[in-house]
Amino acid sequence: MNAAGQAALATAAFLNDVLDGLRLPEKRIPFKHLYDERGSDLFERICELPEYYLTRTELSIIEESGAAMAEALGPRCLVVEYGAGSGIKTRRLLARLDDPVAYVPIDISARALDRSALTIARDFPSLEVLPINADYTESLSLPRPRRAPRRRVFFYPGSSIGNLTPEEAVRFLGDAAVVTGRGGALLIGVDLKKDPALLEAAYDDSQGVTAAFTTNLLVRINRELDGDIPVHRFRHVAHYNDDLGRVEIHLQAEAPLSFRVAGETIAMAKSERIHVEYAYKYDVEDFGALAAAAGLTVAAVWTDARRLFSVQYLIVP
Repeated sequence: MNAAGQAALATAAFLNDVLDGLRLPEKRIPFKHLYDERGSDLFERICELPEYYLTRTELSIIEESGAAMAEALGPRCLVVEYGAGSGIKTRRLLARLDDPVAYVPIDISARALDRSALTIARDFPSLEVLPINADYTESLSLPRPRRAPRRRVFFYPGSSIGNLTPEEAVRFLGDAAVVTGRGGALLIGVDLKKDPALLEAAYDDSQGVTAAFTTNLLVRINRELDGDIPVHRFRHVAHYNDDLGRVEIHLQAEAPLSFRVAGETIAMAKSERIHVEYAYKYDVEDFGALAAAAGLTVAAVWTDARRLFSVQYLIVP
């Protein structure tokens, strides 16, 4: 299928997800649609914010324990990264690995993917880079590298696993295990439970960058799906639900609203919300149980001194 055909299919899928979600009594839009070109750029800005401890903490863990990670993964790995983004963490990991065979970045944003793949190829000229522009939550076929790998490794940093419900996370981990095959490995960033005030600040920063990131979804709907949503009438809301161990992120209507998307009228009451993202947080023991439910074994866990974040090494028995 050519690029135009792929773009048409992507737009149709976006439209279906948006309309299906806005028709629900409790409105929701899948978090993956936050990452258009501008959304990806805004997320990179979020990663640099003082309140957003996740990126710098995970980077510090990789810096401190990268040699141990590389030893655990072993030589001649095929490294597959879901949601590749800027690739800054990947470069730190690849620099430690022993003779990696190839790198397969997968990202829904074509621009972010191209930028990351080009940077990796420049920094590691002997490494085969095989990018895939796709939604990694769908079924994928991995390219065959020129050299046969000793094992496949899925690198999933950033605590993106937290965007999935625990049930979805179990399915995701199980699917990843099938792709890596017996003896494969997963290296996953997992954010840990902590003070709710610290968590809520990370998802609702003082500069309003996270608010711009979520409301950009409405801007995207207006642009791509012939919408007339009054974006300025929505407020970004991030709340930590202690009972469920997750930050819940919504767009809240600040007044009664009526707007159209692709010709369909949507009504919302004042204070009604559109759910756009979860960010689940785990104890180390809880995530171990989640991995076990997917048939995986947690072989090692690396954390920072304050135990804000973890990088976990899972193996496929």
